[in-house]
Amino acid sequence: MKPRSTVILACSIATLLISYLGVRVRTNVRGSAHDPKANDASVLSWPWPDQASADSQITANNIRVLTYHNDQARTGRNLAEKILTPGNVNYKSFGKLGFLSVDGLVDAEPLYVSNLIVAGNPHNVVFVVTEHDSAYAFDADTLAQLWHVTVLGANEVPSDDRGCGQVSPEIGITSTPVIALNNGGHGAMYLVAMSKDNSGNYFQRLHALDITTGAETSSSPTTITATFPNLSGETTFDPKMYKERASLLFLNNRIFTSWASHCDNGAYTGWIMAYNASTLKQEEVLNVTPNGSDGAIWMSGAGPAADPQGYIYLLDANGTFDNTLNSDGFPINGDLGNGFLKLSASASKLTVADYFNMHNTGAESNADEDLGSGGALVLPDLKDTAGNTWQLAIGAGKDGHIYVVNRNSMGKFNTKNDNGVYQELVKALAGGVWSAPAYFKNTVFFGAVGDSLKAFPIVNAKLVPQPASKTTAKFAYPGTTPSISANGDFNGIVWAVESRGSDAGILHAYDASNLANELYNSNEAGARDNFSDNKYITPMIADGKVFIGTPTGVMVFGLLQQ
Repeated sequence: MKPRSTVILACSIATLLISYLGVRVRTNVRGSAHDPKANDASVLSWPWPDQASADSQITANNIRVLTYHNDQARTGRNLAEKILTPGNVNYKSFGKLGFLSVDGLVDAEPLYVSNLIVAGNPHNVVFVVTEHDSAYAFDADTLAQLWHVTVLGANEVPSDDRGCGQVSPEIGITSTPVIALNNGGHGAMYLVAMSKDNSGNYFQRLHALDITTGAETSSSPTTITATFPNLSGETTFDPKMYKERASLLFLNNRIFTSWASHCDNGAYTGWIMAYNASTLKQEEVLNVTPNGSDGAIWMSGAGPAADPQGYIYLLDANGTFDNTLNSDGFPINGDLGNGFLKLSASASKLTVADYFNMHNTGAESNADEDLGSGGALVLPDLKDTAGNTWQLAIGAGKDGHIYVVNRNSMGKFNTKNDNGVYQELVKALAGGVWSAPAYFKNTVFFGAVGDSLKAFPIVNAKLVPQPASKTTAKFAYPGTTPSISANGDFNGIVWAVESRGSDAGILHAYDASNLANELYNSNEAGARDNFSDNKYITPMIADGKVFIGTPTGVMVFGLLQQ
């Protein structure tokens, strides 16, 4: 079903950085280091030169944000920001520039491509999708609408909220899309949309839109269906039971989708699917709780992360975990609820290659205190003082612990303790995590619920258990997902959105080298910079502007005319 276009006419930022210093800590390094003879750099070369990061390369004339949190590792950093600096981001010179009005709630992070030719002319373009099943392109400088399309089929409307207030009053395009500049002729934006027809049938569809016009590519859309074998025969994906909340991942010319429930309603399980980005044909399906229940993937909107070797990492929500293990240390029935999962997509088959589950995983799932509320982040290769190189990933959930896993030996499951995990910082965060961390300059930033935004340095290939700095402000539910802008190693700024209730939001900007130094917040100039807030909003920074999703559009912040 092709979308009805109202074409009026009309790419990934890379990276970011910070410093040093130092809860009770559990540390285990029994998993071997990857390369004991690595070079002397404490942080090795990264990101990696694969297909998606090649799309995301930033040159003097091209700024791109093509995926959630800037890259496949989900670092949230843009190292090519040459306009915004700690010296000019203050309420006198920085503030609201305008507003991009759209037809519904904006839950997804906006995306960005500079110097894109639309209708014969170059534009710096920001892309926005809505819960009303619309996609938009705007000129990021003039704020003029370039194109707008609906991805609804004939006689369809967006889904109702399915009796769940998480996404309400309608569910359309919830997750952050992904752009592949080399696909679809002019570049393609991939998105998942939910809808229903006059007969009450629900649909989930994967679309690929030409980024210069909004038109569907020749293979688009495809209706999402799936089955997966289990002990009873097979389990079937029911489109009305799910929403695509976690952001899409583009890896090796595949689009990876992962599926969340509507609250904890109904009989749902944990699905991940892969589609060929050129044909939109389904290539791989995995269910991580095929013989159990629950175990959905939502991560507060964060996307599955990928490492340079092509493995995928995600945090699974509360669900069945079989604590009887086979000889390889995996649950006998394949049920891996509430786990830190590593997926292999090789040989055209999605499988769980490794995992970590805390020793009290069943109790945490039963209490809805699971890992799945937080996002995963793949760290660059790190060297310890002995010269060993470690390949790590990091995540946190509702229990307030920070878990660092060795990507080559994640720790699996032990009924008595968590000694198999590389590092566990117990109660390092004052509340649970409904957000994703960010990485910059050998430092990881976390924004838990009811807690300050904290900066944890990495020393000797481990997180220092006490933060080097933290904000004065504390962030109410859902906490905050920070994004970072910098010009290489310099002018680092940490951006964070605070929810104040009653739909009121505050944009904060902090000195990345010391979070106690607040550069700006949107309340400082009175009503001038006020905006309405959404849950789980991730700020996007590109070309001197900051873009924030709201219930009715996107706020655009930048340097004010003097």
